[in-house]
Amino acid sequence: MAQTNQYTKILLSKKTGKEVNSYSGGYGTIYDSKTKTRGIVDSLGNITYESASGISHIFKNRFILTAEEPGNKTKSAVIDEKGNQLLPLDNQSFNTPWLSEKRIISSKDGKEAVYDFNGKQIIPYSDRIQFAEEDRFFVLKDKKWFLYDFDGKQISSREFKEDYHFENGKALILNENNQSEIIGKEGQTLHQFSAQIYSLAAYPYLITKNRATGKYGLIDSEENILAEEMYDEATPEYFGAKEYIYLRKKGKATVFSNKDKKLYPGNFKYLTPLFNDLFSVYSDKSKKTGMVNLNGDIIVPLEYDFIQSFSISGKDFVYLKKGEEEKFLDQDLKNILEENTRIIAFYPDQLIIKKQDIYYTFSVLNKAESPLKDIVFIKEQEPDFFNIFNLYSKPAVCRNGSNLYGVMNEKGKEIIPFIYDDIIMFENSENEIVVKKQEKYGVVNFQNEPLKDIIYDKYYWQKEVLKLDKDKKTDILYFTRFKNSGSRL
Repeated sequence: MAQTNQYTKILLSKKTGKEVNSYSGGYGTIYDSKTKTRGIVDSLGNITYESASGISHIFKNRFILTAEEPGNKTKSAVIDEKGNQLLPLDNQSFNTPWLSEKRIISSKDGKEAVYDFNGKQIIPYSDRIQFAEEDRFFVLKDKKWFLYDFDGKQISSREFKEDYHFENGKALILNENNQSEIIGKEGQTLHQFSAQIYSLAAYPYLITKNRATGKYGLIDSEENILAEEMYDEATPEYFGAKEYIYLRKKGKATVFSNKDKKLYPGNFKYLTPLFNDLFSVYSDKSKKTGMVNLNGDIIVPLEYDFIQSFSISGKDFVYLKKGEEEKFLDQDLKNILEENTRIIAFYPDQLIIKKQDIYYTFSVLNKAESPLKDIVFIKEQEPDFFNIFNLYSKPAVCRNGSNLYGVMNEKGKEIIPFIYDDIIMFENSENEIVVKKQEKYGVVNFQNEPLKDIIYDKYYWQKEVLKLDKDKKTDILYFTRFKNSGSRL
């Protein structure tokens, strides 16, 4: 019941004797190399439909059937798991942005229409149709764009010059008077500006761009000027708390604080927010990193190799590394680590540390340490692994006293048994782990599901593919992303 789609695909391939190309939502697509046919398979291994035509999986029990016709013509249909045509085979192509489970756009004879996945037409064939948000379309008729909802109802009679994309229920447009305007999902005017708005990514603050000079500035939604149009760049904070906007001029950044609506000039081009209006900064000259506050005062000298913020047990910390020296500072900038302590892994609720050749789990709340029994070595991840997508360490690859490798999660629980001569993880967030036993290689994942038998002589990592060699033949396994967001395994 808990097995992954990745492993289900492998099991179904073995059960059916055919290659299962994809699997999700209880169904997958298969290919028979002997008969050159494709088909649909359910979770029990029953082949529910077969065809000589192409089949691609949209979601659950919905698929696109593609048939090659004489004269290099292609016909397509939307089918269910049994091959029933919900949208009949025709000279059309389909657009399914965001893998929508509600609507699909059909393109035919230079026109486009919207259907649901039961074959009901929602919006008739028009010159062009674009998804604007999860429940909005822009429809082009007679060289004018109109806004529609997902039920095919035209929301207003307002005409637009272009199709636009909504973010958080708002879209930045150029109106009939060539003015920047922000509209809502009903097409209504929310704000209209005399200045040229470049981006609303920092809304309710708006980045402006001077038409004559190309310089950037900042205003609020009432068009009050917060920063004059004098900057070479203007970049909102796209991730995290989104507390700041960075305005750069001549290689130096001025920080706009959303909290107090003030500008703070600085001496560094790039700043990475930590917490409490503190930032890490990097010197191109010394190749070292330090910390400054919002006023630009240096709080930690630019002499560290690596600085990164972490949220552990609901509290903010910043990790600093300089050679063999490591510090883990709390919100009062006090180091909570004892001398000669190294941090091996960072997890949402605790750390794994090393002291005097012994590994421990470490609570940042009460500084309690619990030794990891029979663990003599843990493979560490390089500091550059950590970024906005990799907030925490992967589960730990460990070696025990018997010189065998396994993997433990953040609680010290074994999730891959200690039976291997080696285990190789990949620095990117991949869910595939190469295991080695008696000079042969295989592949498992973090759920300890066997993806490839331990029979291969070599392995290669090539972009999105893991290649494994045996007897001068190569098998491939496509990587799937391991979402390292602190979720429990």
